[in-house]
Amino acid sequence: MDYIKIKFGNDYGMFNPEHKKTIEDMFQSLSPMFSFYECSWKPPMDIYETVKEVVVIAEIAGINKDTLEVEISSMALKIKGTRNELPRTENTTFRLAEIQYGTFERILYFPVPIDTENVLASYANGFLHIKLAKISTNRTYKVSIVDG
Repeated sequence: MDYIKIKFGNDYGMFNPEHKKTIEDMFQSLSPMFSFYECSWKPPMDIYETVKEVVVIAEIAGINKDTLEVEISSMALKIKGTRNELPRTENTTFRLAEIQYGTFERILYFPVPIDTENVLASYANGFLHIKLAKISTNRTYKVSIVDG
């Protein structure tokens, strides 16, 4: 069965190819994990913050957790994966086809610095839950003074 792909735009549609390359080079110089990526769908996500942590919940039903990629820096999180299309029955006519398949990549920026050593991720019932501990900005550090 053939599908007609309709694309209403993407997050970077306002940039021409030269601008995309410049922006990509700028972010990759900060960290090679950040790059523009052609996505075929964008899973819905929630981000909320408590006193001690930032929590990300991604709705990604139908994805094998072993194929998910999660990368983190102190200020951003990248989630990447692929949802494979289900086998189709021959000689069928679809009346509704809303489930999106293919690759996705989401980069989320945090409102506060994150402790990259204190992250907990779990996947159940089609939801990826990621709990990220905040770095306390109220820490006090003792500075030793040396002779001059």
